[in-house]
Amino acid sequence: MKKELYQFEYYRVSDRTELAAKDAALLDAATRAAQQAYAPYSNFKVGAAAMLVNGEVIRGSNQENASYPVGICAERVLLGNAAVQFPGVAIESLAITYLRADRKSSEPVSPCGMCRQALTEYESRVHQPIRLLLAGELGEVLILNQAQALLPFVFQSQHLF
Repeated sequence: MKKELYQFEYYRVSDRTELAAKDAALLDAATRAAQQAYAPYSNFKVGAAAMLVNGEVIRGSNQENASYPVGICAERVLLGNAAVQFPGVAIESLAITYLRADRKSSEPVSPCGMCRQALTEYESRVHQPIRLLLAGELGEVLILNQAQALLPFVFQSQHLF
């Protein structure tokens, strides 16, 4: 038996004011997307915004359903929009944030497991890592250079053959 270690690097900034203007604008777009979320059951509104390599910005928000499994996360809404509106175009950066009904969100939000899988599949599909910005409305922002860092031992298409 051999013990191995999985590690990844990420950056942490104390708040949005420390971000480059382009990153702050992307987080603002994610916040606007969160305002459009349909979350009457959880009151947990998530927004995602992506800067594509062609300069376009697209957004997505979570869409809940009374039949819970039918709902879809903001990140996967965004990836679907990207694939349909701009087929084959890579995502340079993707910002994710959330709004709470009871107070300002103050900790970075991280994609769920299904979204991590979808993000890594998109990275493989367009042959480029997706830089992630994870934030709440207030407080720290985490920056990762690729989505795959969040999902060690990712399930990949070659496993199917």
